[in-house]
Amino acid sequence: MDGQLLSVLLLLLLGALSLRGQGPGPGGPSEEPGKEEVPEEDGILVLSHRTLGRALQEHPALLVEFYAPWCGHCKALAPEYIKAAALLAAESAKTRLAKVDGPSEPELTKEFAVTEYPTLKFFRDGNRTDPEEYTGPREAEGIAEWLRRRVGSSTTRLEDEEGAQALIDAHDVVVIGFFQDLQDEDVATFLALAQDALDMTFGLTDHPQLFQKFGLTKDTVVLFKKFDEGRADFPVDEELGLDQGDLSRFLLTHSMHLVTEFNSQVSWAAGTGTGTGWSGRVTTEPAPMSPAYPCRRPPRSLRPGSSTICCCSSTRHWPRTRSCWQALGRQLPHSGGRYWLGGLRGGRGGGQCPVHTPCWQVLFVVVDVSANNNHVLQYFGLRAEEAPTLRFINMETTKKYKPADRGPVTAAWVTTFCHSVLSGKVKPYLLSQEVPPDWDQHPVKTLVGKNFEQVAFDETKNVFIKFYAPWCTHCKEMAPTWEALAEKYRDHEDIIIAELDATANELEGFPVHGFPTLKYFPAGQGRKVIEYKSARDLETFSKFLDNGGKLPEEEPAEEPSAPFPDTLANSTVDLKEEL
Repeated sequence: MDGQLLSVLLLLLLGALSLRGQGPGPGGPSEEPGKEEVPEEDGILVLSHRTLGRALQEHPALLVEFYAPWCGHCKALAPEYIKAAALLAAESAKTRLAKVDGPSEPELTKEFAVTEYPTLKFFRDGNRTDPEEYTGPREAEGIAEWLRRRVGSSTTRLEDEEGAQALIDAHDVVVIGFFQDLQDEDVATFLALAQDALDMTFGLTDHPQLFQKFGLTKDTVVLFKKFDEGRADFPVDEELGLDQGDLSRFLLTHSMHLVTEFNSQVSWAAGTGTGTGWSGRVTTEPAPMSPAYPCRRPPRSLRPGSSTICCCSSTRHWPRTRSCWQALGRQLPHSGGRYWLGGLRGGRGGGQCPVHTPCWQVLFVVVDVSANNNHVLQYFGLRAEEAPTLRFINMETTKKYKPADRGPVTAAWVTTFCHSVLSGKVKPYLLSQEVPPDWDQHPVKTLVGKNFEQVAFDETKNVFIKFYAPWCTHCKEMAPTWEALAEKYRDHEDIIIAELDATANELEGFPVHGFPTLKYFPAGQGRKVIEYKSARDLETFSKFLDNGGKLPEEEPAEEPSAPFPDTLANSTVDLKEEL
């Protein structure tokens, strides 16, 4: 008996020893066994809750993408992510890229508060509790550069005239911080900005001979460029110090040409508001995450609010138009108003702006209508034969303006038009398609700007409207369900199921920021509007309508698995999909 008892005790002791170290550790909710290998796929680490801890221990700089296999934006990012991993591997960089299948790893998505896909987080030195949110571009070189500037230096230390001149000569735009004391807190502000401003090359110096070479006597940030006036200075305020927001706006403003030609390399970042996705931030980086156009989004620290004047011209008119607009960019003064970005550049001589004063009011862009720019014409409601002509857009409100007369494009005419818009003398215009003759002859009624008000706010009808974009994947996937819903309720005289192409029709007071957007307009007085945010299936839609525009209380307020609408990418919103 004693022998049997001893055997049982030995077995229990061995079992306890074998389980030792497999319980939750201090690094996370379920720390993984130390011996499990971390698999790789296309040079990217494939992580789970069992292997994340080991990856953090082995790689002091780790960028992790939380993705979902069904997420369209994740699929668009995937090839760029693989290319970025290859770029870093070729440089023998210490940084590694990794990915986590979010739906398959609920413990990790909960631990790191992942609510949308893709979400990218940057881990340093094995720190699991406080990763940095990735805020960079969605293309390979941008991803790699964002990481380089965090692992390495974001600036080049300049020790002599030869080094400074070589840096300036090597790039179109170079920003050099001249500081007499490199321990000053203003230097930290400068370095923080350099870390995120991936479009620009940065240098830093405290050498007196370089101050003298460039004619400086106090701390100054200087932007050198190979176009327009060649140089712009931003003196550091001796009392207030260096303000990162002011410096950001200054650098973005002066890094752009007086007149920007719209083409495949210089395009518009997809943005908020209705229409085809313009936000008026003209840059040069391809952004695969954009649903509509190639674009380059400025880093978050350099994103402006702006107004843009767009001149649609043809190739034969362009030489005359170019000289006119370049003259405008140099002649028109700034007013210090809220429209600060663009070609109405002012300030002191030598390209210098008054510190803390907006320098540009309007960004000038020229579009060649004879090129493949039909989406631009569509956005402004223009025909190619109307060129040359002007359109003005406020990027903060997406309101568009057009001149009242069709005068020749001269500096005087453009100046008058700009000042009229900025002073509120010109009213904005809204786009609308014509009302189709058969708009109400099908189960799904077709709305446009011209009949929206009449139908949506009919006090005798409950109107359920889908605002969509023709290119939106989610809209296409939802179309059969919307047709089935309309067919189901076609004999209900008080219910209308409708749709409106929000890229071709603009509505006063109804901005659409993502597709599809679903809104319910209940019958009765008061112009009430309810935004639908639950599951997009026939059963849930039906319960919503049968219950008078709300779901029964037992239904969840939000359906976690419903994909987030296709969003227009802008200076503050990345294209992602919600869990």
